Amino acid sequence: MKKGVLYTILGVLAAAVAFIYYYVTLPAINIHSSGFWFFIMAAIVAVMVVYTIRKAGKDMAGTGGVALRFSLKEHKPLKFLGILLLLLLAAYVIGSILSSPIVNAKKYQQLLTLETRNFTDDIKEVDYRTIPLLDKDSAALLGDRKMGSLVEMVSQFEVADDYTQINVNGVPVRVTPLVYASPIKWLTNQKNGIPAYMRIDMTTQDTECVMLDEGIKYSKSEYFNRNLYRHLRFQFPTYIFGDQIFFEIDDNGVPYWVCPVKKFNIGLFGGETVGRVVLCNAVTGECTDYDVEDVPQWIDKVYSAELLMQLYDYHGMYQHGFFNSVLGQKDCLVTTNGYNYIALDDDVWVYTGITSVNGDQSNVGFVLINQRTMETRFYRVEGATEMSAMSSAEGQVQNLGYRATFPLLLNIADEPTYFMALKDAAGLVKKYAMVNVQKYQWVAIGDTIQACEKSYNELLSTNGIVSQNTEAYVDVSGIIESISPVVLEGTTHYYICIKGNENIFDVDLSDDSLIGIVRYNPGDSIKFQYKDEGGLNPVKTLE
Repeated sequence: MKKGVLYTILGVLAAAVAFIYYYVTLPAINIHSSGFWFFIMAAIVAVMVVYTIRKAGKDMAGTGGVALRFSLKEHKPLKFLGILLLLLLAAYVIGSILSSPIVNAKKYQQLLTLETRNFTDDIKEVDYRTIPLLDKDSAALLGDRKMGSLVEMVSQFEVADDYTQINVNGVPVRVTPLVYASPIKWLTNQKNGIPAYMRIDMTTQDTECVMLDEGIKYSKSEYFNRNLYRHLRFQFPTYIFGDQIFFEIDDNGVPYWVCPVKKFNIGLFGGETVGRVVLCNAVTGECTDYDVEDVPQWIDKVYSAELLMQLYDYHGMYQHGFFNSVLGQKDCLVTTNGYNYIALDDDVWVYTGITSVNGDQSNVGFVLINQRTMETRFYRVEGATEMSAMSSAEGQVQNLGYRATFPLLLNIADEPTYFMALKDAAGLVKKYAMVNVQKYQWVAIGDTIQACEKSYNELLSTNGIVSQNTEAYVDVSGIIESISPVVLEGTTHYYICIKGNENIFDVDLSDDSLIGIVRYNPGDSIKFQYKDEGGLNPVKTLE
């Protein structure tokens, strides 16, 4: 084989290897991307190897098959490439150091702006239609169960583990797409795409497989150019996308991928936040690029919960510099070992407790951080950590072996209260618990949410605590137009309509004081108090 042909083949092979490496790893062409630096250094090494093989071949041919001693001094291009590789490596290491909190602790601490707020002003008394009663694991069980009932699809598709929590018309839901069950199933179904996504109401447990007129063509489970990450990279070669890309639906139920773009505020690689957001239509692949401040209102997740907690940890740990965070640790605060979500102002907020770094069992307060805007609110409410509250609740049912989910923080009778589900070994919700934040020995357990709340209110009343939020209860009287019994979660409810009143009223018979409703019939006069929740309104007292 001629030397020229050989060298051409080697060059083509090197280019092919570089293309495959880029096609698989998809590094952003951006100096803030570590992957880009490694790609450039790998390319230089590849060129050095090709050059070495070529020169060694020439030397061996000129000496009858015996290679001469190889010297960098005699091969200036190789020497230049070696120096360039060392310079790039040194620049990468130095850039990493200069981007670290060791030399930029103050800048890291200021990445997040904290606003101190009043708990009872912001967190109104609980409305169970706006809080998620299920965690992600429970939602996954419901999704798998629903998928198992879809005989025509279960052999071809599976449920993805995204389960993004969003608000839809003020109600917390989790949504997740389907994925191809295997590469073979992808091959036979990819022409039409993924036909549906799961939508789970986190308050009622209603699970719906939403069928689409056109299938999802761009997703994480696709291969080649329709793979979501590859599709984004080829359209935005310089963007460094976040570690998490979120599946959401708009107000019309159209599926989208919300793709945060990283912004590095400190040096080359430090101070990560979000600078832009690419919105990708999961069906058509059409992408729209937004500045982070201009994303549509219906989008709920721009910042991942993990990133927001990391940003708060920077804020709490570096108040007095980096070395204080390691040695003296004066005034150092961190988030607790978990988080949950709260629906507030038609946005999804990450909730987590704040505790000192010395590992005690108490919180100094908690924060709510908006996943769309990064707005951060701090509430100084001292009390037990979430883990302590979970242990306290589990202690009430230790004979049953139930495990508590990570709690939500609610306002009940103007008292900060942890609310959690208690699940059995199979992951099924069996009971609910409420634990007072400041006095975590006050624990109420109930088979239903209503029974748990009633028990908790009685516990508060016994200890002299009464809700100051009496304006939430409304008097109503009139003639019963219709009264219908229904069973929810094993408990009988009566739904009542009053003539001339558009509201529907819910009488929960788990409350013994309301048992008298069974004596009423359509046409009877009735008078009661209810809590106005704008839809299905719970009756509190019956006269």
